[in-house]
Amino acid sequence: MSFSDHFSAVAASYARARPRYPRRWFRYLARIAPDRQRVWDCATGNGQAAIALADDFSEVIGSDASAAQVRQARSHSRVQYQVFPAEATPLPDASLDLITVAQAAHWFDLPQFYAEAQRLLKPNGVIALWGYGLGSLNPDIDRVFDHFYRDWLDPYWPPERQWVERAYQGLPFPFESLPVPAFSMQCDWTLFDFLAYLRTWSGVQQFQRQRGFDPVWAIAPELQRVWGDPQRYRRITWPLFAKVGRWQPDRVR
Repeated sequence: MSFSDHFSAVAASYARARPRYPRRWFRYLARIAPDRQRVWDCATGNGQAAIALADDFSEVIGSDASAAQVRQARSHSRVQYQVFPAEATPLPDASLDLITVAQAAHWFDLPQFYAEAQRLLKPNGVIALWGYGLGSLNPDIDRVFDHFYRDWLDPYWPPERQWVERAYQGLPFPFESLPVPAFSMQCDWTLFDFLAYLRTWSGVQQFQRQRGFDPVWAIAPELQRVWGDPQRYRRITWPLFAKVGRWQPDRVR
């Protein structure tokens, strides 16, 4: 099965440069899951969410359609990594307490993925899809950041990016929706950390392929002007958005 592969070529950079999800988020998921036996972290990438889930669940399956991404994943005694697509898995029926998808559900064939999720979840099992949009630092840096995102990269984003722009509002979701508290992610980064993060974006990769140069280096002098000392740590905050639901197979949708 083919898949939208925007990150294999930058798998090592992705593992180093992406922000970390807050611990409170994983504690919330553990509280609402019917049990803490088995969780599938789908599109696990470098295993960031899988490793965090292992603090609360006995067994974590971290899968990705990209072998290059999985090779970058950190090992853990309770995490088993596998390579397979979101829409067709080797996992047994009704075997999961929780399914998680971090910053990836918008790339899936959703009808097929949802059918697979419903097959795999136990009754009352939970599915959580989440992501994050643009971060924020301060007004001066944000203006340059927003200019880069919208004016430089707008023609180069894959169409699926629209769902991230909408914070998954309107994304089909055939589960009993659950209320989600407000969460955010924060990192203290130097300018070099921030530029490395920008370079992992799918829009940046597409820009480079079509235009033949790295737009991050092109915007770097303007960012440094508003950042100041490039070794100075600045805090960036991303609001986390999510769709969380419970699988009730006895209810017709």
